[in-house]
Amino acid sequence: MTAKRPTILPSLLFLVALTATNASAQEGFSSRCGAGVHTDERTGWIWLPEGQIFCPLAADPKEERSFVSYLRGDFATIADPEPGAKTNIGAVGLGDSFAIFRSAGNAAGDGIQLSLGAAVFTQFNLDATSFDLINADYLVGFPLTYRRGGFSTRLRVYHQSSHLGDEFLLSRQPERINLSFESVELILSQEVGALRFYGGGEAFFRRAPEDLVPHLAHVGVELRPAVLGQGRLLAAFDLKAVEEVEWELAWSARAGVEIARIPSPGHPPRVISLMAEFYDGVAPYGQFYREDIRYVGVGLNLSR
Repeated sequence: MTAKRPTILPSLLFLVALTATNASAQEGFSSRCGAGVHTDERTGWIWLPEGQIFCPLAADPKEERSFVSYLRGDFATIADPEPGAKTNIGAVGLGDSFAIFRSAGNAAGDGIQLSLGAAVFTQFNLDATSFDLINADYLVGFPLTYRRGGFSTRLRVYHQSSHLGDEFLLSRQPERINLSFESVELILSQEVGALRFYGGGEAFFRRAPEDLVPHLAHVGVELRPAVLGQGRLLAAFDLKAVEEVEWELAWSARAGVEIARIPSPGHPPRVISLMAEFYDGVAPYGQFYREDIRYVGVGLNLSR
């Protein structure tokens, strides 16, 4: 069991190093936090455009992106560890956002855009013989985004439903919760040089169960202090406060390196990042929204 885990980090490092070897053939990073548009689609009304005008939230564990992470920590009753023992979790996500239309502004990359976004987030118990699936969260939504210069915003209506893994159900026989909800989210973001600040919140409706939290406040900051060829350093902090009897906090911190991959001249970049992670607070996994967890880890993320 334990002999398998050390192979994860070298594999992630190899993938990032392989991407870096092709950096000389790529264009430079966008001066923004990662989002960008095709050079031929900077003005006018565009159907099915390429690229995004609102940057992903780098430290938000429920941001639409594809990733694989190794996490180790205190996961409460999620993986049922022995008393005092740490639990090892493999987290895998598949997600992306598909642009439907954009009305471009006067400056390159400015405008308003409607997209379709979807993601699935899963957690696996690496301490189990068969790496049992614990939980899967499914998200689908319609983000309406706007950008003017360094200011951008995202208004999103989305649905989430969560489902426990078969092995987890058979071994634990928990009281199952048919958790699902719809939410309306508003995030405002401002970039100032190497810094990015954002804040906003969510209001949940059509909640099941009915005692699911009704509101969530959300703030964060990102710092990209240095560019290293086709890569750049990144440190990010994300804080959420959910409205229970009292406001309960959950904060996430990530730090590492981002590398841009541009398929051909003019195309917006795909961003590959290797990040160290820390999380403390209410679990972001749907079926375990009442649990408090803490972990450290490392993850490989793909976004644009």
